[in-house]
Amino acid sequence: MKPNKFCLARIICVALAILAVFAPARAQSGERVDWIEANGALSRVMLGYVKRAITEAELDGAVALVIRLNTPGGELGTMQEIVQAIRASTVPVIIYVAPRGAWAGSAGTLITLAGHVAAMAPETAIGAASPIGSGQQGPQELPETEKRKLVEAMQALARSLSTRRSAKAIQLAQDTIENAKAVSAQEALDAGLVDFIANDMDDLLRQVNGFEVQVNGQTLKLQTAGAALKRIPQNIGESLLDILANPNISFLLLAVGVQALLIELSNPGAWVPGFVGVVCLALFVYSIGVIPVNLLGLIFIVTAFVLFYLEAHTPTHGALTVTGIASLVVGALVMFNSPLRPGQIRAQPISIPLVLGVALVNGALLVFVFAKALQAQRIPPAMGTSLLLGKTGQARTDLDPVGTVYVASELWTAEAQGGDIPAGSQVEIVGVDGIKLLVKRQHE
Repeated sequence: MKPNKFCLARIICVALAILAVFAPARAQSGERVDWIEANGALSRVMLGYVKRAITEAELDGAVALVIRLNTPGGELGTMQEIVQAIRASTVPVIIYVAPRGAWAGSAGTLITLAGHVAAMAPETAIGAASPIGSGQQGPQELPETEKRKLVEAMQALARSLSTRRSAKAIQLAQDTIENAKAVSAQEALDAGLVDFIANDMDDLLRQVNGFEVQVNGQTLKLQTAGAALKRIPQNIGESLLDILANPNISFLLLAVGVQALLIELSNPGAWVPGFVGVVCLALFVYSIGVIPVNLLGLIFIVTAFVLFYLEAHTPTHGALTVTGIASLVVGALVMFNSPLRPGQIRAQPISIPLVLGVALVNGALLVFVFAKALQAQRIPPAMGTSLLLGKTGQARTDLDPVGTVYVASELWTAEAQGGDIPAGSQVEIVGVDGIKLLVKRQHE
């Protein structure tokens, strides 16, 4: 009996309905939320990363972009550009201060307020946004007039970013700038400075689902329940810049690059040192686009390697080596300790043991080269008539008693001892008279 086509269609419809009811929520929504990690001091690398993530989230059609923030702050100019990028986004941006123990310090406070949604993980903190200056000895107080200008400008920005929040939240935002006040996640939530406290990303998406935000003047309701999470990782260039933003790495690249070029100049045609040197110096130049560098220190370092080069070619018994080591140490310490702009945070300090180690290694290499050169001068000559004693050769002409013999791949004038020696005979060198060999016939 053939099945009724109408009944078969009904069975299929019922099955699809059951699948739709019991399918996981993520499959129902089909929505996606992009997210990135923004860790460390604010930098041009982070700015580029945030801008690219916003653009990618817009092109992806993501319902939101989550920025997991953990920063002590940074330069005010970089902060302003990040705030501008967030506020110009057509995709809702959720600033999530996480993980536990993280904080949105200094300029990070204003970035958190710039988000269309602000959330924090438990045991996190926000605030301490008073502007400070930085000098060679670390953070310093700004002159009163300059500080007041910056405080007023930052407070105005904080108020403009907090218009949707309560008067208590606005006052707290201003206190973080005026009085360097910092608060915990719960205190920030109680004051209305942030919108949510979320244990993790999934908890965050559950809580913000249905939350209304203002994006470029339009009211949007977030639909994040069951949305798939897609991380936008740093690309190769951003990851490379993050590594190169370390002054220790930058210094090593400069030291290796210059030393490799000096080796190439000393041994023209050995292209490997030249290639390594060019690559290292190119990466160093790339890195100083991120790290504030004092050009005086760079001059000291280049001078040090010039002194090392001169010592290797015109030995001065260590005088240039000692001067070069001192110049290298001073240059490295000065190069990464340039005065900074107000509000700017200095990058990771350069390691003094690393600087001393590089300087001593270069000095030791020069001492080794110099010692080998002196040792080579003391070695007796590898060739000479005295070294031919006892060797054998062949008479190329009759020795009656003077003729020519072939010894050690060379022709020599020789004098026969104990009687004439016909050509073709095997001879043994028994003595030397100036540049003339004394030979006798070797009997077979």
